Amino acid sequence: MVNVTVPRGPYKTGIRRRREIVDAALRIFARYGYGGGSLRQIAGDVGVTPAALARHFDNKYGLLQAVLVRWEEETIHVFDGAHGLEYFRRLPGLVEHHADQPGLIELLLTLATEATDPAHPARDWAVERYARVANLGTSYLREAREAGEIGPMDDQQLEYEARAVFALMDGVQLQGLLDPSLPVAQIFRVQLDMIIERWSRGAKRRRRQPRPIVWTAQDSVGDGIPVDDGPAQQAGMVKTEETGGSAGPA
Repeated sequence: MVNVTVPRGPYKTGIRRRREIVDAALRIFARYGYGGGSLRQIAGDVGVTPAALARHFDNKYGLLQAVLVRWEEETIHVFDGAHGLEYFRRLPGLVEHHADQPGLIELLLTLATEATDPAHPARDWAVERYARVANLGTSYLREAREAGEIGPMDDQQLEYEARAVFALMDGVQLQGLLDPSLPVAQIFRVQLDMIIERWSRGAKRRRRQPRPIVWTAQDSVGDGIPVDDGPAQQAGMVKTEETGGSAGPA
């Protein structure tokens, strides 16, 4: 049996308040976008002063990062059970979901663009995020290669291909922000289908071996919790409390 320590008093209250702030910020940025959503609106939604909000986040960029992590946690279910090329085939569905929340896409792309400045406070976050996303896509492509779903490519090629897909995804969504009439998901799907077709040339499909169950945790009564040891697990895409270790692509 694992002993679980439950936070009490001010610490537990602080965790709950931080979660409330992030949830409120997510709603406001989703509705009003990066420029329209203000810290004052968020503080008012939660029922605290802007000064109290600042005690939980060092600056606005810290809050923006927390919002994006929470958003990615809420959308990662799109890829549940996906292996190999199936991960990429589900990406257009994620773009469709994003189209319903343009404020958050604006937030992500704006923050990532501003963070190209080495002195930007969100620089480390942006670099780490895109490295993690590229690693995730590369892992799924590696799995597809091992299953014979795609033609032979070395690991460097796999990484380049994954990065190109996410660059296409971000670029199409950016155009959608500039022209909301564009069928962004359809444009991305057509281009992605051609990319997957190119990957599949020369493929020699092999039978997928059953994936072992990895027992990684125990609950309060000692029962193990099985976790699928797939690319998302290997790339650190496991949801964690508060910091939210998981994240999907933009």
